[in-house]
Amino acid sequence: MASRLHAHIGTFRQLEILLAVFDGGSVKAASESLFLTQPTVSMQLKKLSEAIGMPLYQQVGRKLKFTDAGLATVNTARNILENCEQLDMHLSDLRGLKSGTLRIASVTTAKYFIPHLLGPFCQRYPGIDIQFTVANRQQIIDRLEQGLDDFYVFSHLPQGSEIEVIEFMANDLVAIASKNHRFAKQDKVSLEEFCQEDFLIREVGSGTRFATEEFFKGQPINPKVKMTIASNEAIIHSVLSNLGVSILSAHTLAFGEIYGVKIIDVTSLPIQSTWSFAWMRQTSLSPIAKVFLDYVETEGREMMARAVNV
Repeated sequence: MASRLHAHIGTFRQLEILLAVFDGGSVKAASESLFLTQPTVSMQLKKLSEAIGMPLYQQVGRKLKFTDAGLATVNTARNILENCEQLDMHLSDLRGLKSGTLRIASVTTAKYFIPHLLGPFCQRYPGIDIQFTVANRQQIIDRLEQGLDDFYVFSHLPQGSEIEVIEFMANDLVAIASKNHRFAKQDKVSLEEFCQEDFLIREVGSGTRFATEEFFKGQPINPKVKMTIASNEAIIHSVLSNLGVSILSAHTLAFGEIYGVKIIDVTSLPIQSTWSFAWMRQTSLSPIAKVFLDYVETEGREMMARAVNV
């Protein structure tokens, strides 16, 4: 029975390759992530398709469109490989070791502090691997709904999701301008005056944009949006180039050690929010994920509090 089933679903390596193609969106992306040649990836997928007896995907222009059989195989492959990884981590835990893979997906503004949080943890448990994914808020929500990671870091939690949450650290969004801007010489700037300047805003799907738009829904005035920019760093450099003013996470400036940009004291600002760690309620955390969660709630929280207050 087991041998017949194996003949239909292929080898573990073929399933791993299939997931890499599905997640990367192309054979090229999969070959780069797995350090394989494109012909090797294509050949293994062909063998997997032959074993299943049905095509896994079709080429539509430059994109791959997975068939129903392909999508079913992707879901099964993910479950199989996750179960193997859970077994590996559980066995390692029984041996008194902490090994395996810890997966964290974070909104872009949190990418400045997560490495500082991970550093001491990885030194303590050098045997573990880290998969750290950075994307905008909507993309992280998509990953959460697919259950791709152990933890998801948000500044504004998604609504309607069955998640467990711990609040970790304050994340104030502040008004910024170039140090050469006239606002930099004022002790206080009214919100009306701030909104008269050209405003640089993050892209749709960004947590910073979400918070900014929610804030202005309760105000009698809106900012004069001049540019939409899909990067905190690009916004900062645009501010430095006197293209406008913006609202960003204060930690973007603090951990990024940005010079030439000044936080402006604007009426009704900052926008207050909190970074939180979330995980799916129905998901059983791996041994290393449980250890990391305990670290986050104790030493990690204290360490980041000291770093912010330095």
